[in-house]
Amino acid sequence: MKNRKHLSADGLFRHMRQGMVKIEDHRPKNISIGLVDALMSGLAMFALKDPSLLAFDERRGTSGNLRKVFGIEDISSDTQMRSILDGVAPETLRPLYKQLFRQLQRGKVLEEMTFMGKYYLVSVDGTGYFSSKDVHCESCLEKWHRDGTVTYSHQMLGATIVHPEQKAVIPLAPEPIIKQDGAMKNDCERNAAKRLLEKLCQDHPHLPLIVVEDALAANAPHIGELQRHDLRYIIGVKQGDHGFLFDHVNQAQIEGATREFEIAEDESIHRFRFLNDAPLNESNQDVRVNFLEYWEIKSGKKTCHFSWVTDFIVTEANAYTLMRGGRARWKIENETFNTLKNQGYHFEHNFGHGRQNLSVVLAMLMMLAFAIDQAQQLACSLFQAAWQKVGSKRRLWERMRSLFHELPMESMSDIWRAIAFGFRVEQVVIYDSS
Repeated sequence: MKNRKHLSADGLFRHMRQGMVKIEDHRPKNISIGLVDALMSGLAMFALKDPSLLAFDERRGTSGNLRKVFGIEDISSDTQMRSILDGVAPETLRPLYKQLFRQLQRGKVLEEMTFMGKYYLVSVDGTGYFSSKDVHCESCLEKWHRDGTVTYSHQMLGATIVHPEQKAVIPLAPEPIIKQDGAMKNDCERNAAKRLLEKLCQDHPHLPLIVVEDALAANAPHIGELQRHDLRYIIGVKQGDHGFLFDHVNQAQIEGATREFEIAEDESIHRFRFLNDAPLNESNQDVRVNFLEYWEIKSGKKTCHFSWVTDFIVTEANAYTLMRGGRARWKIENETFNTLKNQGYHFEHNFGHGRQNLSVVLAMLMMLAFAIDQAQQLACSLFQAAWQKVGSKRRLWERMRSLFHELPMESMSDIWRAIAFGFRVEQVVIYDSS
């Protein structure tokens, strides 16, 4: 079976290590564990889907595999890893995501993700991954309760390239939602979105993107930010939050200015209503948007209803496609955040919080490991064969960890090959130490 080496786990691990070498070590020179080894250890922990730092620490007994598969020369203990990674600036990890994305471009994997001819859908949404009433750091968000207690948390704003017909997604560098240096107030998703869009366009200046988001993003300042960066958009709207817009569309329908049509497909009826050049809201009537409303009607089932605003001129010819793009927003919830939380990555487990950046750095390394898995899902034939053989990601991770722990392995490709096609142990040597 042919395998594109630069898009296999082994090739991507090498690229990540090369990128980590460029990150300046924040510690004095007289150190025993190098920063690259500590970062690769964190990436290896999430690539192996270990449930905790302690579980990964126990792998030091299989240090040969860690050296061969991940290129880790000096393997740190869990305490050492926490101490080293706590001082790493999360922003220094962003180039690793760009490097991974470049490999996908080189391998022409992105061609499978194009939408409406030349664009790429990037779904943006926030999620939480840490919460505690006791453990906290200076960058934690704080929620004060009436009884005087405080809940500390960490959140991030994710950005993932999605496609309506692809189950795999391509995560881009997330933006932490944390209390900024010197700030007294909490950070918020809106401010994080400004930073994310700025960095997204810096990292990928020539990538034609359509941003898809939920109704919280349907406000004039955010749409202004999208326009400032020349980004197209499909953003959800809700009648309860955008009453003026819906009233305007209803009045336009009475006056015969809207267009309505239906498409029959198998057992479904797709009903559309749209109006171009509508005011976003009463306070920002100069912000003009194009409105699309959609109903999916199936016999015996509850009717699904969605509505969006977009900067694309809506026509009967493109309304169905725009609807598919708008509904693809959910892939950042289902194929990204829910996968991280429920399919073996342990996203909401506290691997370590630290006093500075540990929680954020570990979250970004976990997302990077997930991105490598998604790249393999799209482009690595050995990974695909192993996954098909066992039937589920959870069983795949279990088999991978078992082989990694029990047998000497030269590469991750050898592990996928063993799972997909089987293997034979020639001889087991048992030493008598009595």
